[in-house]
Formats: sequence, C-alpha cells, structure tokens
Amino acid sequence: MFNFEDANKKSKETMDTMLKSYASLTKAFQAIATEAADYSKKAFEDSVAHIEKITTVKSVEAAFELQTGFVKSAYEGYVAEATKIGEMYADLAKDAYKPYEAPVAKATAAVKAAAAA
Repeated sequence: MFNFEDANKKSKETMDTMLKSYASLTKAFQAIATEAADYSKKAFEDSVAHIEKITTVKSVEAAFELQTGFVKSAYEGYVAEATKIGEMYADLAKDAYKPYEAPVAKATAAVKAAAAA
C-alpha cells in the first residue's frame, strides 16, 4: 500500500539533498570566479609593468632577455593557475556529489537486497 508519510519524508530528504548540493556548487563556482578574476588582474598588471620596462631598454639584446624572462614567468604562472583551477573544479565535483553518497548507497543496497530475494 502506498504510504503518504513515507513519500513525504522521501520528498523532503531529496529536496534537502538537492539544496545542499546547490549551496556547495554555488560556493565553489564563486571561489573559481574569484580566483580567475584575481589571476586575470594580476596577469594584466604584470603585462603593463613589462611593457613599461621594455620601453626603457636601450639594446635589442636586453629587450630579448627581458621578453624571454617575462614569457617564461607568464607561462609558469599560467600553468600554476590552470592547475589550481583544475583542482578547484575537481573539488567542486566531489563536494557536489557528497550529499548524494548516502542516498545512492542506500538505494543500491535496497536493489541488491531485492535482487537477492
């Protein structure tokens, strides 16, 4: 027989789980957006500073050395930032799934028990 109290309880549990997941996703996306904005600002400021430096150079050799150093540091900074943001996305996925772990495990156990019977 269909039990409305059980259905109501399951519905409330599902809604709570979805809200926890949504809150986690929102927080993580805000952190990623902040990180990306901060990196963009820093990269722009570094580029402006580099252009100011390179315009004061008197020789081609010095300009080449300055440009090489800038490109190397910009590339290393980009790789570090991309790695950091990639890790933030991986953490986001883990945090988003965390509220669903217990209900999925419970449902899986129920299906296994029903299949065994």
